Amino acid sequence: MSSPHQDERRIALIDELRAQAAETSLAEFKENYDDPAMIGKLISAVSNAARIAGMDSGYVVWGVRDADHAVVGTTFDPATARHKRQPLEFWLNQRLRPGVAFSFQEVEHPRGRVVLLEVPAAPTAPVEFERTAYDRIGSATPRLADNPDRQRALWDELRPYAWETGVAQPFANEDAVLAELDAESYFKLLRLPAPDGVKRTLSALEQDRLISPDVGGKWNISNLGAILLARDLRDFEPNLARKAIRFVAYDGDDRTATVTHREDFLRGYANGFEDLNAHVNILLPAREDGGAPIRDARAFVPPVAVREVVANALIHQDMTVGGAGPTIELFRNRLEITNPGTPLVAPERFIDFPPRSRNEALASLMRRFGLCEEMGTGVDKVIAAAEQGRLPPPEFQAEENATRTILFGPRRFAEMTAEERQRACYQHTVLRFLGGSRMRNATLRERLGVEEHNSAQISGVIRHALDADLIRPADRARPRSGYVPFWA
Repeated sequence: MSSPHQDERRIALIDELRAQAAETSLAEFKENYDDPAMIGKLISAVSNAARIAGMDSGYVVWGVRDADHAVVGTTFDPATARHKRQPLEFWLNQRLRPGVAFSFQEVEHPRGRVVLLEVPAAPTAPVEFERTAYDRIGSATPRLADNPDRQRALWDELRPYAWETGVAQPFANEDAVLAELDAESYFKLLRLPAPDGVKRTLSALEQDRLISPDVGGKWNISNLGAILLARDLRDFEPNLARKAIRFVAYDGDDRTATVTHREDFLRGYANGFEDLNAHVNILLPAREDGGAPIRDARAFVPPVAVREVVANALIHQDMTVGGAGPTIELFRNRLEITNPGTPLVAPERFIDFPPRSRNEALASLMRRFGLCEEMGTGVDKVIAAAEQGRLPPPEFQAEENATRTILFGPRRFAEMTAEERQRACYQHTVLRFLGGSRMRNATLRERLGVEEHNSAQISGVIRHALDADLIRPADRARPRSGYVPFWA
């Protein structure tokens, strides 16, 4: 059963569609016509036309007279309609490829009963009904293939679904937008003075696609707006609220240890970012090189590394993975940051590849807010901070439907595993190469904190990294010329 809020929005939407001078490619009016095959063709046509027009949805409305757009009511009932012994919606779904989440909505309009069919824009390919793609041009429904220019335009517009443009809260009035989004932080983060008046504030939020106009003079709050600037993510639908960042601290080295601290950060990623980082850094133990906690010692892991890794996790997560958000876990010997989604770049190339994000609008705004690196140098900073502190090298893991970054607390060279020593060698080689120089025994020895008289130990690390094809000689004819990454 729909809520009064939903009914109000649907009535406003129907009235805006009726206000158009004639049927358009995105709106078809009918009284009681319910031929199933024609409905299937209309879903294909309206979905494809919506994508070409750059719109999120198109509509078919029963109970509105085509001639003058008057509401006359309808007897069409999609909930009970059947075709070939199957429920109508099931029959239609079986014949539409790719699947499109159309929905029939019964609306008690003040002037009569109306059925609204909302059809989302084509998602990843032209929508076909019974293996034929249709188009909507004015009030006509031709085959898409009959108009090659329109077909090319559709393919030009098709792209993977952008989660950021989805609607987190529809049909919100001005007061609700400002109650649910932290507009004050938006202007503060951009280092701009807050404008005078609600209209100018909303206009600024609209320009950055944090909100968009809805019907009836109301607003849609986008997923982008909610995830970045929510005052409380619980104000939105549960899937969005589950994207809140979770912090968990343990009193041991694995997840069987006792949980000493747990907190969900329910503000948006942008307006809650500084508080999140401060909270994590306060709880990080301070340790001396031997590992024992002491006062006024250097940080367990460098704050700059925490900041960059958390920002990367927020930006690069796969928002379409349901029921999961970024998690920060603090153990006695390490900090782990996990985000949903396998990485778009192989973990060993995080340090040198240009950044690739599933969430370009989110990444762009986070950079403009000054909360992450502009040119993808965040991972470089993380590794450089580990080197400066002579910490074990950070580890980047691609897991099943998740990406994990591990920042380790202090351990001496003798306490590092063989795999960690090789990883440190590779990362150091990459940093040197990106800085225009080459890795040598002396530079790696300095990075790992090994005395000169133990340089043979470093030679062994280099040899193992060569055997593992992580690095190669810069010039095979000149063995003393140093080393570069395997991909250089």
